[in-house]
Amino acid sequence: MTAVPQAPAPDTEQARVAEAGPARPTEAAVLTPQEAGRRARAVVEEIERAVVGKPEAVRLVLLGVLAGGHVLIEDLPGLGKTLLARSFATALGLDFRRIQFTPDLLPSDVTGAPFYDRRSGEMVFRPGPLFTQLLLADEINRTPPKTQAALLEAMAEGQVSVDGATRRLPQPFTVIATANPIEYEGTYSLPEAQLDRFLLRVRMGYLSTGLEAAMLRARLDRATPEPDLETVSSPAELLAMRAALELVEVDDDLVDYVIALVHATRNDAQIQVGASPRGGLALVQLARARAMLEGRDYLTPEDVKALAVPALAHRITLTPELWVRQVEVDEVLARLVATVPAPRTLPRAAGGSESGPESGSVDAPGAAR
Repeated sequence: MTAVPQAPAPDTEQARVAEAGPARPTEAAVLTPQEAGRRARAVVEEIERAVVGKPEAVRLVLLGVLAGGHVLIEDLPGLGKTLLARSFATALGLDFRRIQFTPDLLPSDVTGAPFYDRRSGEMVFRPGPLFTQLLLADEINRTPPKTQAALLEAMAEGQVSVDGATRRLPQPFTVIATANPIEYEGTYSLPEAQLDRFLLRVRMGYLSTGLEAAMLRARLDRATPEPDLETVSSPAELLAMRAALELVEVDDDLVDYVIALVHATRNDAQIQVGASPRGGLALVQLARARAMLEGRDYLTPEDVKALAVPALAHRITLTPELWVRQVEVDEVLARLVATVPAPRTLPRAAGGSESGPESGSVDAPGAAR
């Protein structure tokens, strides 16, 4: 008779949360987009105390979190990707877990698995690190596709299916994944289906000479590896900010503009595979989050233009000859954004906005609210 493998008793609190479903955060007041924007800006200010010289990256990640999506940070080692994710967890008051993806990592190491509890004589589910509110999937391209796929259901549905049982994840749930774009040995390219699950892709880049010197001086002055950040928000407040996002109005001419951008990626001669309909949805939600962060309850063409490359670039496949010529997908997409006609938004005296056609642009009359 084959012996049943024994394991240490599971974390009872984690197991209870996994079995019972997502924790219900304390009720937060209903927020207007303007109120949510003020609270979101307070989060940005707190995070920038730790993440020096990367205001655009901080804003982009926050927009992804506000829009209820997942973020892929693709850049070189040592640029602060892990610090950025951990800072968001602290400032937003979210439970935080980190998974270091390696070639020998199994799906059960991510999702959790049932174990035999010799004290009760029963099989008990032990939740994996996926059961958290903010998950840092570090170097996600270093693990095999089978383990990468373990994240797909969690990212798309907010749940995990293990051993025939479906368990809901805590809410809010966000994945911030990092990937190294230059190392190919021992890495596995993310499949298009998983790339499409990320709401946007962020690149951080090197600091300028002056900012890098300021970062080193700040490190020497505080005499600790990282600054101590304060928690300025909460899970319930984050859910309230996400609800406020749905109050940001989108005019029909801006919907047409988003559709025009998405279809341009499908009809361009330099693009082999264009953006999916999910890409258009992501672009609208990210643009609404940008409008809210800037204190508006309506969308403008500038919101869409600013988020087109982060929202769509990772969903596009260039033709093979462009890979040989080392043409970046960001360059091709930026060209499309510059050539697709955009409606013009003019401020109203009453604080709203109006749209009119730009020179050479499509006819797009009507309000932009």
